Amino acid sequence: MVIEAYLALLRENPQVPTAAQVAERAGYSVRSVFERFPDLHALRLAATDYALGRANTQSLVTGFDGDRQTRLRGHVERRAHTCTEWLPLWRAVNANKGDSEEIETRIRFVRSATIKRIELMYQPELSTLPELERRQVVLAIEAIIDFESWARMRDFFGLSFDEACAVWIGAIDRLLPPTPADS
Repeated sequence: MVIEAYLALLRENPQVPTAAQVAERAGYSVRSVFERFPDLHALRLAATDYALGRANTQSLVTGFDGDRQTRLRGHVERRAHTCTEWLPLWRAVNANKGDSEEIETRIRFVRSATIKRIELMYQPELSTLPELERRQVVLAIEAIIDFESWARMRDFFGLSFDEACAVWIGAIDRLLPPTPADS
């Protein structure tokens, strides 16, 4: 309940919540929060691990065998839902990443997992490219589907969920080489 309260507060306000705010939202005393977590860093780390577990469950390794448009739409929509749900935590974690090697490790893990998923989703197209070009395309796609990219499209440019997905689909589709005929 403490972790859920922390995450709910982050979704409501971009400021990292205080122990008092978390305790009030969870229905506990501040002392109870600190009985469960020695400090707010430990709570942030636990919330990050909780989010990673949920995100892994939500983005099960599926959808790699469809045609190009099916894979594009499935990948983008899954990523968009992830960005929508976890952007506030991502921002809080990144704002404090210099304070903790543990947080840095989790950020690298998320980025690495994103890259692996891109490589799996678009393997038919990427397999036609030389190694350097393949790496460049994968990194460009990762930059396109970043949390902050999603936030800019939704918050700054006011795009709907579907409009923002269409932007990502179009950009990725243009970056990828043609799908081999046998795929």
